[in-house]
Amino acid sequence: MLKFQLATAADLKVAAAVERRRQIEEARKSRIFNPRTRKIGVDKEFLDKQIEEKKHQRDVEKAKELQMDEALVRNSKLAILLERREEEEKKKILKEINAYRQFYQRPEDRRDYDLYDPEGLKKTLQATLECGDPKFGSSSQVFQGEDCKMQERLKEQKEQMQSWVMQQISERRAAEKERRDAEKAYQEAVVARDKRAISLEHMEQDCRRRLNEATARFNRALADEQEYRRRCEEIQDEEDNRAEIYNHVTGDFLTEAKEQAESNRGPNKPLASRYKGMTSEELKAYREEQLRQMEDIQKLKMEEKQKNVDWNRLMAGNAYAAETYHRELERKKAQLNKQIAEENLRLAEQQKSQQEYLNRVIYKNRPSREFFEQFNKGTR
Repeated sequence: MLKFQLATAADLKVAAAVERRRQIEEARKSRIFNPRTRKIGVDKEFLDKQIEEKKHQRDVEKAKELQMDEALVRNSKLAILLERREEEEKKKILKEINAYRQFYQRPEDRRDYDLYDPEGLKKTLQATLECGDPKFGSSSQVFQGEDCKMQERLKEQKEQMQSWVMQQISERRAAEKERRDAEKAYQEAVVARDKRAISLEHMEQDCRRRLNEATARFNRALADEQEYRRRCEEIQDEEDNRAEIYNHVTGDFLTEAKEQAESNRGPNKPLASRYKGMTSEELKAYREEQLRQMEDIQKLKMEEKQKNVDWNRLMAGNAYAAETYHRELERKKAQLNKQIAEENLRLAEQQKSQQEYLNRVIYKNRPSREFFEQFNKGTR
């Protein structure tokens, strides 16, 4: 039997890397040497034109966003100004209300102010002087509740009450008129603010409509320009195709000139796009090389076949050894399980005999029910 050296993990890794590089190289050759799939160079003018169009489009969008931002900032400033004016109007109305209260609603003008006037005692005259009786001196006793001028006082109180009522009526009318005027001014200010906001909204809608119209006109012009460019490109492509057909018809490729396949890389490296075929000498050398390669391949196949036969023989021997080893392990495992089962039976019989000995000898005098019933029948 032949003995082959087993391949290690490092050898397999190196072989995989070599195979991967070979496949990459083959794929690269198929891409490079295939004139149908290879394309060299790009249309730089068309790419520059696309870059300019995208740049112009970005500028237009940026200008549009800038206009929208300016309109938004302007509307925000106008809203802030209107809100500030409204606050100033409210402050002015509150200030006028406080001034009116200070001038026309003072505490001393109330009709019951004499009840809690802090200087009421200073304003009250002595009873003797009010009554005008000269027979009482300044040291005589004054009785509480004495009122010598009750009629005059009641008359004055009525007149004062009427004047207070008229004054309150006039004050209420004036306050109501001022309140209505203030509400009317506030409503007019609100209406003016709303009208201003509506006009601003109309202006914004008009600007937005004009901007949309300008955008639509620009898009239509851009579409027309693209359509014109497409037509020009179609005409140019048609002319290029006609020129290419004419060049192919009148060129060296279809006329099968041998010199047209010569390359500056050497005599044995013709141009693949212009190569028309090999000569008889080249075909003869090519066939001889093919026969030699076929013989080499046949030899390699025979060697590989012999290696496979030897390898299969080796693998069969290893499989037989593994199967023999596996059977031996199974036999030992079965024998071990048999020993364990016998040991378990022996232990079970031993435990059973021990339990029977305990039940028969140790625990033969078990207490009966009468033994437990004799307890807890007395005080002791």
